[in-house]
Amino acid sequence: MTTPNDTPAGWYDDGSGRQRWWDGQQWGTFADEVQAQTLTATAAPIASADGNPKKLNVLALVAAIIAAVGFIFACIPGALIVGWILLPIAFVLSIVSLFLKGDKKWLGIVGLVLSIVGTIVGVVVFLGVVAASVDEAFGDGDTVVTQPDTTDEADEPADDEEPAETAEGTRENPYPVGSEISNSDWSVVVNSVNPDGNAIVSEANQFNEAAPAGSHYEIVNYTITYKGAESATSAEVTVDVVTSSGNVVNSYDSLVSLTDEFGFEELFTGATVTGSQAFLIPDGETIVVRVTPGFFSDEFFVQP
Repeated sequence: MTTPNDTPAGWYDDGSGRQRWWDGQQWGTFADEVQAQTLTATAAPIASADGNPKKLNVLALVAAIIAAVGFIFACIPGALIVGWILLPIAFVLSIVSLFLKGDKKWLGIVGLVLSIVGTIVGVVVFLGVVAASVDEAFGDGDTVVTQPDTTDEADEPADDEEPAETAEGTRENPYPVGSEISNSDWSVVVNSVNPDGNAIVSEANQFNEAAPAGSHYEIVNYTITYKGAESATSAEVTVDVVTSSGNVVNSYDSLVSLTDEFGFEELFTGATVTGSQAFLIPDGETIVVRVTPGFFSDEFFVQP
């Protein structure tokens, strides 16, 4: 079909039953073809600003996974070293992933946070393991005290008398002489306390100084038994006294040598040694004996 040249541009039937564009000079595209092209363009994938579809930030995903695994290992004492290897790797990968193009960068942030928190948790777990190891290596275990049987019906409290609230073995409520203070390594028994030790000190060594005016010597005799697996020295057990005014008196405060004084005896399992120590006490003061059965043990008090 022909169209006069004076026909204005528009959509016309070209004689085939289809609408076709007339630009005023010649025929152009069919209407149904233009519609099909429009639908195709609408269904095309949306491209990113630079014309390329977004890609997944794989490095961020890997960093998050490594950080999660490292965090788990950091919480397990036996596998702590694995966590300390994985967490720094995850930290570096997380930081690098934040500078790369790609979707889901939040995974990099997750990996970064997990790597930092996991490192802190690992340090706490490590310190806990070290503390437990030190306690196991140097601790003397639970201390058990066995008191001598001195029960007397006359000494039993009346039914309406309330028991003492102060824990036994403290300065306010000491154990009696003869009590055995025992833990996994040591056993200590205070055998006796002689409040009049001036004569003993004078007879033990001619070079011992007499007690100054206003003071006197008291002699504490005790027995040490070693129960540990390896050898140890008797010096690990310390015995001193506390006066009624609260002052601590040690045997080395005065230069006194006794015939049975303690030295630095080396003891193996089952070995026992008995000796005495002299303490210079102000006149008018009373004392309680303080026993520490091992370097890291609790202290216990014994009443003369």
